[in-house]
Amino acid sequence: MTDGHASSLETGDAPALPEDVDDVRDALISWYEADHRDFPWRRTDDPYEILVSEVMSQQTQLGRVVEAWEDFLDEWPTAADLAAADRSDVVSFWSGHSLGYNNRAKYLHEAARQVIEEYDGEFPRSPDELSELMGVGPYTANAVASFAFNNGDAVVDTNVKRVLHRAFDVPDDDDAFERVAQFAMPEGESKVWNNAIMELGGVACEKTPTCDESGCPWRRWCHAYETGDFTAPDVPTQPSFEGSRRQFRGRVVRTLGEYDELELDELGPRIRVDYGGDYGREWLRELVSDLSADGLVNVEKRDDDTVVRLRE
Repeated sequence: MTDGHASSLETGDAPALPEDVDDVRDALISWYEADHRDFPWRRTDDPYEILVSEVMSQQTQLGRVVEAWEDFLDEWPTAADLAAADRSDVVSFWSGHSLGYNNRAKYLHEAARQVIEEYDGEFPRSPDELSELMGVGPYTANAVASFAFNNGDAVVDTNVKRVLHRAFDVPDDDDAFERVAQFAMPEGESKVWNNAIMELGGVACEKTPTCDESGCPWRRWCHAYETGDFTAPDVPTQPSFEGSRRQFRGRVVRTLGEYDELELDELGPRIRVDYGGDYGREWLRELVSDLSADGLVNVEKRDDDTVVRLRE
């Protein structure tokens, strides 16, 4: 890491976040609020609707969940409607939409009955209370508390672990992930934070990351971006493309396609956010020299500058 670190007392024996942790938080939230995938359950704070989305999303691709979620709510718009339904109808819906594991449909139906019969139709609001509902484990309970009531802890799923491991070099240890995740989350902002960090893991920091293409807001702090090592708990071998010379050669060609020509110091920041230092002018000069030798670009000296353009 290039920045200093906060006191290790703040996150136990796990690596600490950078000292400018507020900037880290603001960068992620601003990135998420500027643009994110528009799933319909992100537009509601109804705990029933969110619970349905969370149960459906278990081991099912989110793109496939949207239609099933909308159809389910058309059929049973409220927890009371679901509680009054025949369980066989709910299971039939589940299997008909290929949502897998019919037990989840049974548990969801029973959870709706609990809300009506044991909680007078009002969903419990805390993760601990939500965990009392049938089939609602700690992760789902925390997600509903976060997204419906802004009352959750930091979510720690596979995507979040991957992000924290790469960005802040958190070791592959569940306790360490929990501590760092909880410290990173701004107090009282579980809804936006958990959505944002899961979005980061889902669109920018996937198993094969797209750091620059997705405009990852944590590049300036990221250990993996700095070192080029994008391994993670669920990525045992480093992707062969991300961070490689082949990747940056492609970026040079694509960038020059948008301009007639660029000087090295104009081109550099456009192909990597950390241009400078070890990845400054000499690194870039070698890269464009390779492209020139391959007949892809023209490199020309003008006064004290080096100008690069695509070869026609």
